[in-house]
Amino acid sequence: MEENNLQCSSVVDGNFEEVPRETAIQFKPPLYRQRYQFVKNLVDKHEPKKVADLGCGDTSLLRLLKVNPCIELLVGVDINEDKLRWRGDSLAPFLGDFLKPRDLNLTITLYHGSVVERDSRLLGFDLITCIELIEHLDSGDLARFPEVVFGYLSPSMIVISTPNSEFNPLFPSVTLRDSDHKFEWTRMEFQTWALYVANRYDYSVEFTGVGEPPAGAENVGYCTQIGIFRKNGGKATESCLSEQHDQHVYKARQGLTMLRRLVLNFHPQAILLPCLPKMLRLQVFTTSYPSLQQERFFKLVLVNEVSQQVESLRVSHLPRRKEQAGERGDKPKDIGGSKAPVPCFGPVFTEVEKAKIENSPTPFCVGDKFFVPLQRLLAYPKLNRLCANEEMMRSVIADSIPLSSDGSAVVADLRNYFDEQFEF
Repeated sequence: MEENNLQCSSVVDGNFEEVPRETAIQFKPPLYRQRYQFVKNLVDKHEPKKVADLGCGDTSLLRLLKVNPCIELLVGVDINEDKLRWRGDSLAPFLGDFLKPRDLNLTITLYHGSVVERDSRLLGFDLITCIELIEHLDSGDLARFPEVVFGYLSPSMIVISTPNSEFNPLFPSVTLRDSDHKFEWTRMEFQTWALYVANRYDYSVEFTGVGEPPAGAENVGYCTQIGIFRKNGGKATESCLSEQHDQHVYKARQGLTMLRRLVLNFHPQAILLPCLPKMLRLQVFTTSYPSLQQERFFKLVLVNEVSQQVESLRVSHLPRRKEQAGERGDKPKDIGGSKAPVPCFGPVFTEVEKAKIENSPTPFCVGDKFFVPLQRLLAYPKLNRLCANEEMMRSVIADSIPLSSDGSAVVADLRNYFDEQFEF
């Protein structure tokens, strides 16, 4: 949960309206970005697959984390339904995500609910983040928070950030940084609470923060204090998770479902009708990203990469073919090898990659047909990463790209219309 646009939170997060500039502390980058970047750096380092952000607010952190290739499930939970209502579009995949699919699947889901309610859909996560959340909890919810997050959900890692009240005197006229804050702790208060919780639920904890104080005030510590909790012994065991019964208390949320869009397209005034089914307002927001683990996208990428590589080799051969225009016959001509022309623009290979390519079967031509062995294609790094072997490549591209009679090579016309228009 982020600070509201009040004067005090404006000071903290870098918006200095209504505050004399000479008295305001400027954080570069703004403090909220430093908090999110801290989490992203942690994700880059530890590579969790399942991440949940409790108190996700406007989903800014989720949008930053969704680009991490290691994450396969990303969940946001917030008590403020209005904040979740129209956030789906910013989390859904864009055109570029379809043109360049991820290596791994990614599903993003938003839930409307309280962070102190148990919901079994958040069990077994690698990382749970609570960024500027706990200070919004009243005493009753704060008491239940460790039982739910540390005791019930029990993820491998938990990151909690909260304001450091010792920093507040550096701001002009600040007591609490947000009108919704129920408390703000000193470093000692936060660390005492965190160490007690960690000890009770078998976690270790280390303390750090973001938002460095100005010169001469180093003794107050970071503006935002952070606790990083790690489960002792690693992840929860399968048996432990299986003992938990399904508990689904969160409402799943989508701004406008496809069904509701259709209703409103035909009856724009329907948005004012109380008879609109409640299910249209409380559908789950969930979106899945295209990935190479999905057969149709894997095939699309592989066929495209093979076609591009074959075309690059074909175009590279044309100048040499022109020199050999008088030499024709059925005997295949070796046009590859280490002396084969290299396109002016293309990938840069390491010495090891170059050697692998040069030692692979070379392309050849028979008449006006150009043959590129599949083993040659597999020697190129991009294609080698996509395909484990020749049989796999052949089975995927066979119905999309012409192959030789024995299936060992891709076949292309040596010359095409564009070659006739633009002579080499």
